Amino acid sequence: MAQQHHALSSQESYNPNHLLDILLGKMQLKNDAALSRMLEVAPPVISKIRHHRLPVGASLLIRMHEVTGMSIRDLRDLMGDRRTKYRLSDAQGRPKPEEKAAQAAAAAAAQQQQGQQQGQTTEATSSSGTSSTGNYAH
Repeated sequence: MAQQHHALSSQESYNPNHLLDILLGKMQLKNDAALSRMLEVAPPVISKIRHHRLPVGASLLIRMHEVTGMSIRDLRDLMGDRRTKYRLSDAQGRPKPEEKAAQAAAAAAAQQQQGQQQGQTTEATSSSGTSSTGNYAH
């Protein structure tokens, strides 16, 4: 089985074990199982983080912050995450080329339909020849 590594693990300074060890000491816990209970995650999550198969995600960082009172920046510093911004890659959230074409076609169709409806409204108003108050008895 090939070992999978996430992109953050390519940073030389990245060491989630240091963060986990600090949390164990700060919360006076005996082992990773106790840490997983404290953070309300399954024990394999901690193991996968220790073996660099899973990054410390945003939701786990927030949970660590809530439990310890430490700032997110301090938690990230402890694991060696020196990035100034923590965000998804540029590719995530961007529409795929075929989705982009479909969106453009849908927008063009909507614009055309709107133009046709405005033309029909104008025709109806000019062909009726009556004012809006002409149908009411006074």
